[in-house]
Amino acid sequence: MKFRLLLVLAFFLTTLGYAQGTKTITGTVMDGNDLPLPGAEVKVIGKDIFDVTDFDGNFTLEGVQVGDAFRVTFLGFSPMEVPVTTQDNYLITLEEDAGQLEEVVVIGYGTATKRDLTGSIATIDAEEIERTPTANVMQSLQGKVSGVQIVSSGSPGDSPTVRIRGVGTFGDATNVLYVVDGALYDNIDFLNTKDIKSVNILKDASSSAIYGVRAANGVVIIETKSGRLNQKVQFEYDGYTGIQRAQNVVKLANTEQFYTMAVESGSQADVNFIQNAIQRYGRSRINPNLPDVNTDWYREILRDGLMQNHSISASGGGERVAYAVGANYTGQEGILDMKNDYERFNIRSKIDVDISSRFKAGVNTIFSNATKHSPENGAWFRAYFAVPVMPVIDETNTESGPIRYSNAQNLGYRGTQNPFQDLAYNQNRLKIRKLLATMYLQYEIIEDKLDFRTTYSHDYSSLEERNVNLPYTLGNNFERRSSIRRANNNFSNQFWDNVLTYKDRFGDHNLTAMLGTSFRDEASNTFSATGFDIAGIGLETSWYLDFADQDSFSNNVNEIGRRFYGMSYFGRIAYDYQGKYLLYGTLRADGSSKFTLDPWGYFPSVGLGWVVSDESFFPTTNFVDFFKLRASWGKLGNDNVAASAGSNTINVITTPINNQPRPGLTATSVFSNNTWEVIEERNFGFNLESFGNRLSIDADYYIRDTHDAILPVYIPIVNRSVDRNSGTIRNEGFELGVNWNQRVNDDFSYRIGFNFTTLKNEAIAIEDERGYIDSGSAEFRQRTTLGGPLLGFYGYERIGVYQNQQQIDNDPVAVANNLVPGDLIYRDQNGDGVIDDNDRVILGSFLPKYTFGGNLGMSYKNFEFSMDVYAQTGNKIINRKRGEIIFTQDTNMDADLAINRWHGEGTSNSYPSSAGLRKAWNQRLSDFWVEDGDFFRIQNVQIAYNIIQDGLPDMRIYATAERPLTLFNYNGFNPEVPNGVDRQTYPVPAIYTVGVNMRF
Repeated sequence: MKFRLLLVLAFFLTTLGYAQGTKTITGTVMDGNDLPLPGAEVKVIGKDIFDVTDFDGNFTLEGVQVGDAFRVTFLGFSPMEVPVTTQDNYLITLEEDAGQLEEVVVIGYGTATKRDLTGSIATIDAEEIERTPTANVMQSLQGKVSGVQIVSSGSPGDSPTVRIRGVGTFGDATNVLYVVDGALYDNIDFLNTKDIKSVNILKDASSSAIYGVRAANGVVIIETKSGRLNQKVQFEYDGYTGIQRAQNVVKLANTEQFYTMAVESGSQADVNFIQNAIQRYGRSRINPNLPDVNTDWYREILRDGLMQNHSISASGGGERVAYAVGANYTGQEGILDMKNDYERFNIRSKIDVDISSRFKAGVNTIFSNATKHSPENGAWFRAYFAVPVMPVIDETNTESGPIRYSNAQNLGYRGTQNPFQDLAYNQNRLKIRKLLATMYLQYEIIEDKLDFRTTYSHDYSSLEERNVNLPYTLGNNFERRSSIRRANNNFSNQFWDNVLTYKDRFGDHNLTAMLGTSFRDEASNTFSATGFDIAGIGLETSWYLDFADQDSFSNNVNEIGRRFYGMSYFGRIAYDYQGKYLLYGTLRADGSSKFTLDPWGYFPSVGLGWVVSDESFFPTTNFVDFFKLRASWGKLGNDNVAASAGSNTINVITTPINNQPRPGLTATSVFSNNTWEVIEERNFGFNLESFGNRLSIDADYYIRDTHDAILPVYIPIVNRSVDRNSGTIRNEGFELGVNWNQRVNDDFSYRIGFNFTTLKNEAIAIEDERGYIDSGSAEFRQRTTLGGPLLGFYGYERIGVYQNQQQIDNDPVAVANNLVPGDLIYRDQNGDGVIDDNDRVILGSFLPKYTFGGNLGMSYKNFEFSMDVYAQTGNKIINRKRGEIIFTQDTNMDADLAINRWHGEGTSNSYPSSAGLRKAWNQRLSDFWVEDGDFFRIQNVQIAYNIIQDGLPDMRIYATAERPLTLFNYNGFNPEVPNGVDRQTYPVPAIYTVGVNMRF
């Protein structure tokens, strides 16, 4: 009994002593302008005691003791540690970060400061993105990041082509990986630019390796805007409207030029067709040798397109819950004069909950509902070739209906040529519905040291296609049946990630270690059917398969489903000593159901950094504030390719035996039993901050090899190509980014920046009996050769034009091929006196060798001005629309050909004659058809005025010109062609908008 009483007394005295040693303290957190900071986190170091500042920046901590210390953190400000003394109230003033070095960067399953990075990572903030009026986030980054090529798309709703450090493989395997708030996507067409807080681009293998097989072509990490705890609700509206207008419209040959070329061609039939046009449409009063028609078909099919975007959002938070919700509408008309537009409506919510001081949860959801009416891109092709001697409407063509469109066949030409039949009688609708959800739970197992996070994300997409071909007649016995194609495409991608992260600091050592697993399940299903002869086709309510002729479905119904699984295990260590010696390493094991031969791959990476400016021997100077050297090496597996597959083929053949035909069978088995494409990359770089962090320079040199690249290898015995691991593709280059930011005084500040990129793309190994890989068509050949670029344009090098008969007589090649003045002269590459296939060479690549980007911004009081420029050089484009004169010769062409044609000695040493354009000798693929894709562009110009006045919402009024000026020599609408082959490429328009942003 005495012992028990002693225990109770000891417990009482201990509790009393503890109670007497603890207390409650309060305080206020302010910024440098004495404004409160709501949502700042205040936490006692080593104890489960914390609070978040309220709307007025106040906090309360209970149960603290003298000798404790608490840490105050707030995004954008340097953290501060404060010791607990005998005082009960504290006033804390946080300082803004001195520069960008302490800026937090999302690196994949975690964060790091810029100072601690060893890889090549580029960061773009929301302000840069919002200046571009676009429905797709990536379009706004064109020219802003070295090493990243973005090829614009002009068609409404289409995503731009994004390439990070070149191309190392064929097909869809070139797609980059998008990570939005931890969820993985192949496309971000659902994302509203106003919802974005920052974009981080992981360019090298060391940075990307943590994402494994999906990251082989680079990673774009996007963080969306969130609410903050203890933040009053803030509403924001942003809206703009404007027009899109085609620029640099290709000039087509007019009627006079077309007539002149027809006469010079020597084709009496073509001259007679023009006479038929005179009889049908009358003579021109200006030139009686011409018909009274002069149609510019490109001008006829173009229009101005309206564009608008409206977003509204609300964000805030209480003591435990932070939220951000919003809605967005985007509408965009195409510049092609038909039912060609894109509309998207988004609803978004992001909720984060502090269940306790150690337990957090969150849900992020996006619902996107879009409708896209795709263009009939064949209209661009038809318009290029349509003869100018016929009008759009021909009232005398009474057999045409429902609209009396003209028909070139009525004049004697072989084709109908009129592009308006494609515009008026076709409608291609695509409904895109996406539901994207991400949920996470995070528990801090050991305070400030060890936490566990599990994340589940589901990307469900439904694409409903409806392509309707309306019936029509054009006369001359031309009649089209009605038809409808419907297809439903469903995609369900699920990901489950589990990550355990440990952080610790001991002495001069800082360590972050992470272990994780990732499971993915990707499934798709497509069902399609086509029917003909729709009953009641004039009514949209009849555009369903039930209204089609039921007998027409035979062999027109298809369904296919796919499902792939992946399982990955990964780990990462980030270590630094004294903040100046940096080590970053990852190891990832990836398993994929796509590879039956070897489903598992193991991919390591390592990065090293040295903050030289922190060394004692580094001279103390105001010139250099920070200097860091970086080096990294890493491997990545790529399974974003077709799964292993094959076929058994049996052919019936007849072989003569003893002079008698004998039937028989041959059997072949061809399988693409592929394994991983492996990207191996070495990166060397430095970061420099100077002049009080006003000047920043980032530079990188990289060598990026794709080993076991899956290429279409030719199999002679079966006379076909099969995808196999059969080569190594190298991308090598240098990247430089230079930026200067300076605040001159309270009224004026400015910034100027420049980035530069080089790229050398080549095949350094090819495992094919022929020693090369062919692609493209026979007439417009592309070839991958050892030492040459991937998909290089392959043809003859032109060195001039034969000018006179004496030059012909002195050239055995010209004599042997019956050439005449006005024909092209090709270089005899091997000097054998014969021009044949052995004289073909690589004429260039669709990938630019050099890209440049620049930006200028300034603000004076309430006014703001910004301008971005972009340029590229060293890439080539096949002008295939021009080159397809090989298939038909009684059509029109562009004015450049008509004006610069050879038509007598000395008139041209580059262009063939009108007659020469019709000869096979001049039509073979050469650098006459492969043109330079160099261009310089004023990318974006914006002027804005800010209205800040008590009693009114903060308001920003702005006007933007997107792509107002592009300078180039290519004979097309624009030199941005994703694959370098321009046959019917949708023009990229200039966009002019005005808008307003309000916060209240």
